[in-house]
Amino acid sequence: MQTHELTAHPDHPPLEVSRVEARVLNSDSDWLRLRWRIEGIGKLVVPPFAGRGRADELWRTTCFELFLRPDGGQAYCEINLSPSERWAAYDFTGYRDGMTERPFPREPECTLRLGTAMAIFDATVPRGGLPEADCAAALCAVIEEAGGTKSYWAISHPESGPDFHHDACFAARLAAPATA
Repeated sequence: MQTHELTAHPDHPPLEVSRVEARVLNSDSDWLRLRWRIEGIGKLVVPPFAGRGRADELWRTTCFELFLRPDGGQAYCEINLSPSERWAAYDFTGYRDGMTERPFPREPECTLRLGTAMAIFDATVPRGGLPEADCAAALCAVIEEAGGTKSYWAISHPESGPDFHHDACFAARLAAPATA
């Protein structure tokens, strides 16, 4: 479906990661399937396996993120997905305002496959936890490498520091799920 080349924010360059792309693999009335591909993983930090479950502050290490803002509104949701298999989902009433935990009908599924030069992170997110409208979307990644170096990857960045909540990051589209 859609593939988006992500760029690292210039104020936070990576050590060895040379490319990150995000792709919407499939979207139907039940599931949204996403994939992030990371190249140059020699110093990639992978959070340890923790098993499925909600967890806050996943962005403090390698984490993959999806933001969705239904057309015509200011409210949006944020989904954080970790290689540890932990995840989080939040609603915001406006830019970084009114944060609450977003309900989900079941847990997302996440899988990380590591090669010698690249990694693939796949996530399957239940559509029942996502807006049922056409949305502006931000596909992002926080990549931690050796020594605590973090780079922030998005389709587009604001002129200021990295901020995935900023309007500039909502540079993709996700259609509402088709109804049968």
